[in-house]
Amino acid sequence: QVQLVESGGGLVQAGDSLRLSCTASGRTFSSYAMGWFRRAPGKEREFVAGVTWRRGITFYADSVKGRFVISRDNPANTMYLQMNSLRPSDTAVYYCAAGRLITDQAPQYDYWGQGTQVTVSS
Repeated sequence: QVQLVESGGGLVQAGDSLRLSCTASGRTFSSYAMGWFRRAPGKEREFVAGVTWRRGITFYADSVKGRFVISRDNPANTMYLQMNSLRPSDTAVYYCAAGRLITDQAPQYDYWGQGTQVTVSS
């Protein structure tokens, strides 16, 4: 079992930055691919970014590419999402997830955090 806890959400203005954290406990964090997803009101959950467990290769949704940066610190059992140039369309609940393979498909992830709200005002 892996337990994931997100933090760092909040209310910001368009153009601001936020950094989300996802802290893991339980089984070996470094053995899992990690991802960030988000769910906006009235919309389906969507992939935001992912990072592989061994070499730290990163992947991004087109909507956040160039603005968001995903990273992980395996010794600290923590993953981050640095979000820059935030837009109102980034408003959502953000979830971190852990799985065996890096993918943009949510059902492929085995463990999920409870989510953290990010609200971007215009």
